[in-house]
Amino acid sequence: MRVLIILLSFLSVNCFAQETVIFKDATKAKRDNLSRHLNNNTITKNLSLLLSDSTEENWQDAFYAIALLQNKNPQIDRKINMAVADVMNRSVSFQRALLEILYDRYSGLYLKEIKILLNTTADAKLFAMCGEYLLKSVKSPAEKNELLLLARKKASQGMQGPHLEQLIFSITSSGKAMVVPSVHTLLTKNYLKGNVLLISFQRKNRNYPGLALVRDSSGNFIKDESGSVLAVPQLARSIYNLPGYISNGNTPEGIFRMDGFDVSRLSMIGPTTNVQLTMPLEYHAHHFYRDSTLPDSIGSIQLYKKLLPKNFTNYYPIQQSFFAGKAGRTEIIAHGTTVDPAYYTGLLYHPFTPTMGCLCTIEMWSPTDGRRTKSDQQVLTSAIAVAGGPYGYAIVINIDDAKGPVQIDDIKPYLKMAGQQ
Repeated sequence: MRVLIILLSFLSVNCFAQETVIFKDATKAKRDNLSRHLNNNTITKNLSLLLSDSTEENWQDAFYAIALLQNKNPQIDRKINMAVADVMNRSVSFQRALLEILYDRYSGLYLKEIKILLNTTADAKLFAMCGEYLLKSVKSPAEKNELLLLARKKASQGMQGPHLEQLIFSITSSGKAMVVPSVHTLLTKNYLKGNVLLISFQRKNRNYPGLALVRDSSGNFIKDESGSVLAVPQLARSIYNLPGYISNGNTPEGIFRMDGFDVSRLSMIGPTTNVQLTMPLEYHAHHFYRDSTLPDSIGSIQLYKKLLPKNFTNYYPIQQSFFAGKAGRTEIIAHGTTVDPAYYTGLLYHPFTPTMGCLCTIEMWSPTDGRRTKSDQQVLTSAIAVAGGPYGYAIVINIDDAKGPVQIDDIKPYLKMAGQQ
């Protein structure tokens, strides 16, 4: 892989031409077989089992398949009803899996049951998931205040940690307009100079795709064949659409360490080169901050803030990757996809495919022979290689809550302010 990086570093951006890659599992026949298996076995067969301690994992597998395929029918709805009715008797793992499927697909339908679970659980992550589910349906300041008081009461009783802290922020910021510091400071030549940067601009509503730019270690943005700043569309939405601090939620805002290229063995990610990412607190501080003088500790929020421009130092949302890592999130990467986009036809992010919280680009595959016909992921990784290689930082930032995909015209004013146009 290092040889590839060295070779690409001598090439121009014209090397972004698509290379031939074949992935047989992406053919129509293979995709149809997978869909039948997921529908007939993972969903229908598993949900036909009596819900008990020994079958919880079968039901959890079904929940994931339902979210992946975006299935919704009366039979599934009845099974979800049964799961909710029995939720107080189930394990924490099952309760979390159920909340994942309820959050986006059954929003507002089980407020009474989830409120009971919220008031009784001793698990901080589950408490936060219940709180976020209820928060989506809060209609009055009194309801919001009730939720906030309960969260603070739990904190006073010893339920500490990043999940509770992030939930409290969600509650207190709910309904307020976004006030984001000017993102031009992330685009200046001197910001984190000496590091290759992947900057992913997103909307607050992750149903809308974002846009990724690549900057080299000298501070210059990689450009396309026309001489314009290269901008690669990128989705930062998970199949559950949960907040980024919760496992399997959307990609957290904040800074990630780029840790090299790799090729996944997971069939739904596919064979295209991906970018390995780590959050603060996944590993030791000296690894994340690229400073061998730091001790073998996990680091502090003050250390993290030193990576931010001054105008972002006290902007809490961009600290989410720090707290997500502290909360135990791992294995977030930037990758392509072999998932059938037909599952998401009619949804705002189609033809993108959502993930378990990674940054994902569009890839298209021939239905007849599995040949890759389009790969924004190859464009992205080639740009990173040209920029100097995948050993700098990736930054995810919600720029606003506008309704629509992020376009390069949204970023051009900031590039101009940063002297990059």
